[in-house]
Amino acid sequence: MTSTPESVLAGTPVSLLSVAPVVPVVVIDDVDHAVPLARALVAGGLPIIEVTLRTPAALSAIREIAAEVPEILLGAGTVCTPEQAGHAAAAGAQFLVSPGATPGLLAAMLGTGLPFLPGTSSVSEMLAVLEAGVSEMKFFPAEASGGAPWLKAVSAPVPAARFCPTGGITAASAPAYLALPNVGCVGGSWLTPKDALEAGDWERVASLAAAAAALG
Repeated sequence: MTSTPESVLAGTPVSLLSVAPVVPVVVIDDVDHAVPLARALVAGGLPIIEVTLRTPAALSAIREIAAEVPEILLGAGTVCTPEQAGHAAAAGAQFLVSPGATPGLLAAMLGTGLPFLPGTSSVSEMLAVLEAGVSEMKFFPAEASGGAPWLKAVSAPVPAARFCPTGGITAASAPAYLALPNVGCVGGSWLTPKDALEAGDWERVASLAAAAAALG
């Protein structure tokens, strides 16, 4: 699986890894923050968001964004169980991201019909995901698992795999990942700092998004 369904952004199939150089990875505690946050990211030039399923508000936030911000490509992250994959799809997610990839979870994500990025952190996991017919994947936790040098080292022996590294990446370290031939984008939480969300400082979020978009 290497492309999305017809993109809400361009009307043609696109790779999840080619939508933006940085995928904002967000934790939403307050549903009221969901729509203005998504709009701020779009205003800054990042028409994609990954809402992590780490809070009770996550699925409601996905529903709100799906209804109110159709111009953003909406994903659900931290998908850890087959049930979560189904709930996220039903809520309106347009793609899924998991921190790892068991056979059951892979089957469930495939079953939703949505594009997805299964998590990998070893060559064996990458080969297993490739055997399942999926060539685009998440590398997680990126910094703790060897970072950009590790991904560079696997680019030659595993050329079919392409990645969205996530985990510990910052605005300063992102360019090193984006320069690699097997990296299409990175995932980052620095675009949506907790204090900005709590204060409703959407201009700051838009500014951080604009700086991230300029990395592409």
